Amino acid sequence: MSVANTNIQSIGTLAQPGFGSRLAKDLRRNKYLYLMAIPVIAYYIIFHYKPMYGAVIAFKEFSPIKGILGSPWVGLKHFYDFFNDYYFDRIVTNTIVISFSSLIFGFPAPIILALLMNELKNRIFTRTVQTITYMPHFISLVVICGLIRSFTADDGIITYVFGLFGGEKVSMLNKSELFVPIYVISGIWQGVGWGSIIYLSALQSIDVQLYEAATIDGAGYLRRAWHITLPGIMPTIVIMLILRMGHLMSVGYEKIILLYNPAIYETSDVISSYVYRKGLLEFNWSYSSAVGLFNSVINFLMLTAANKISKKVNETSLW
Repeated sequence: MSVANTNIQSIGTLAQPGFGSRLAKDLRRNKYLYLMAIPVIAYYIIFHYKPMYGAVIAFKEFSPIKGILGSPWVGLKHFYDFFNDYYFDRIVTNTIVISFSSLIFGFPAPIILALLMNELKNRIFTRTVQTITYMPHFISLVVICGLIRSFTADDGIITYVFGLFGGEKVSMLNKSELFVPIYVISGIWQGVGWGSIIYLSALQSIDVQLYEAATIDGAGYLRRAWHITLPGIMPTIVIMLILRMGHLMSVGYEKIILLYNPAIYETSDVISSYVYRKGLLEFNWSYSSAVGLFNSVINFLMLTAANKISKKVNETSLW
C-alpha cells in the first residue's frame, strides 16, 4: 500500500504544471492588469532601486571628475565624522522630537475625523466637510508654507489671536520653542482629511447588524465605537502605524527649509535639512550620503521591529 501511495503521489507531482507554464497562463489571463502594473514597476526600479547604487559614495571620497568607481575608498570615515560632529546630538534630538510629536498628535487625527464623519447623517454636510478637509492636501507645499509664514508673522492673524491671550506680537517662527507646535499643527491641518480616506473605506466593511444589535442592547455611541468600530478597523490602523514607523526618522526637508531660519536651528534643524546643507550647499556629497544612509538604516530597523512586535501582539503585520 505504501508503494502504491508513493507512486500516486509521484504521478500527481509530475502532473502539476511548472512555474513557467503557470506564469504564462496567468499572464494571458490577466494581461491587462500586468500591463497597468508596468509603469508602477518601472517607476520604482528607475527612481528607487537604481539610485541605491549611488549610496556607495558614502564609503568613498567622491569626486565628480573621477566618478563613483574612480573615487578612492575611505571606509567608515564619514560615519565616524558624523557621530563626532558638534551638531550630531542636536539634529538627532530634533528629528526624534518632531517625528514623535507628529506621530502622537498627527496619527490619531485622521482616525478621529473618520469616526466623526461616519456618524454624520446629512450627506451634503458630510461631503462639504470632506471637501474642506481634503483641500490642503492638494495645495503646493510652497503655498502652504507661505500661508504659515503670513499667519504667524508680526501682523499675522494667528499672532494676533495669540497676543489676545497674553503672547508676544512678534513673528512666531523666530521663536525656537514654537517651531515644533507650528510644524505639527500645520501638518495635521494639511493631511488629516486625506489620511481619513482609508479609514472611511475600512469603516464601510463593518457589518451594520453589529451596530443594530448593540443599539438594541442599549449601547451608546461611545460603547459602539469602542467595542465595534475600533476593533473593526484595527487591522488597518496597525498596518498604517507600521508604515508610519518606517518613516519615523524621515522628517521631510522641504517644509523644514521653507519655515526655519538660522535663529531657530536649535529646535528646527533635522537630519534631512542637515543633509541638504552639507550635500547641496557645501558640496560635501560623500558626507551627506553617509548621514542619509545612516537615517535610512535606522528607519529600516524601526520598521522591522514594529512589524515583528505587531505580529506577536495581534497577528497583524506587513509580512
